[in-house]
Amino acid sequence: MQLLKSIATGLLLGSSCLVPAAANPAPWPRSPAVPAHHHSRVAPKVFIISMFEPEAAAWWGVPEFDLLAHNITIPGASPVFPDVHCTANYDVCQLITGEGEINAAITVASIAFSPYFDLTHTYFLIAGIAGINPKVGTISSVTFARYAIQVALQYEIDLRELPDNFTTSYFPQGANAPDEYPTSIYGTEVFEVNNELRTLAASFARKANLTDSEGAQEYRSKYTGDAYTAATKAPSVLECDVATTDVYYSGKLLSEAFDNTTSTWTNGTGQYCTSAQEDNATLEALMRTSLRNLTDFSRIIVMRTASNFDQPHDDESALQHLRYAEAGGFEPSVKNLYVAGIEVVTGILNGWNSTFAAGVKPTNYIGDIFGSLGGTPDFGPGRKQALSDAGAITKRHFRRGIVIA
Repeated sequence: MQLLKSIATGLLLGSSCLVPAAANPAPWPRSPAVPAHHHSRVAPKVFIISMFEPEAAAWWGVPEFDLLAHNITIPGASPVFPDVHCTANYDVCQLITGEGEINAAITVASIAFSPYFDLTHTYFLIAGIAGINPKVGTISSVTFARYAIQVALQYEIDLRELPDNFTTSYFPQGANAPDEYPTSIYGTEVFEVNNELRTLAASFARKANLTDSEGAQEYRSKYTGDAYTAATKAPSVLECDVATTDVYYSGKLLSEAFDNTTSTWTNGTGQYCTSAQEDNATLEALMRTSLRNLTDFSRIIVMRTASNFDQPHDDESALQHLRYAEAGGFEPSVKNLYVAGIEVVTGILNGWNSTFAAGVKPTNYIGDIFGSLGGTPDFGPGRKQALSDAGAITKRHFRRGIVIA
């Protein structure tokens, strides 16, 4: 129980509190591993992406299917979670990235580049828990993102040395103030996924009877005032955007800072609501494999369920909120991964022949800030500088005779 309490109180960012190896529970029941040199390639219709064991286990032993019918060990997957799990007919598979951006990027890339899989028509359901902004939603809710923003990829100055005219210690790289668009761009700052698919996924999820808890109900009632009206409501399905950072953060000022980052970097079209660790890393891996026609970036769904708020209520300090608060949201948020997520998975499977095999055509831009997959990002004035910088780097490489196939 104390271990569960530690996980629940520590999960401000979602997908974040891996149990130490010595405390890990016994391995889950397994069928014999399928060798990676198996004669046929696996072509799942849906690939569930979990980040750590509680998120993954929410899908095990469910009445709809047995994800543990096949376990496939993949080189390059997390050493803690080395296997991909699949149903008997391989229609649905699941990977566990391990927590944090580095684990997510390497695991997803290793599996997406693996010759064992044919993922060209696969839908990826990123399904993890997260913190939530109480000005937008409440704990136990289910969210679907259009944008994923890597909010910690910025300059940072210690608050004790902050200029008097700065409202936050974070400001974009290449900028001189928090509200300026970044001009030094790496390419992973913002991703946009298929909004038509997001709307469909949210409509499926709204069929679910979401789980809640008495503890969550009691805790959300402490958020009073007009600013926190959304926090006091019953859990629901929301369409709003996710912030990615490996930093666990707590507090109104950081929440406001990353809300501002989201607005600035999406040209005012994004709405920050959840905080997570892995999403931009996962999306970068899927974008690079989409460039090689190994995956389809238009078939990605980013679903996060809210385990806690990203800031304290008025009678609580940021430290109390981060380390000691009993929000009551961990267990229902994990359960809602399955409760809402199964509606999405079965919606895709049931509509495969009529809708999903051919794909859901996006009407919005999809991809990264560079426009790598074609089209024009609507993220703001940074695109021109980003492409200019990228072009300059490419020209330098070609002058040196470095050509990469």
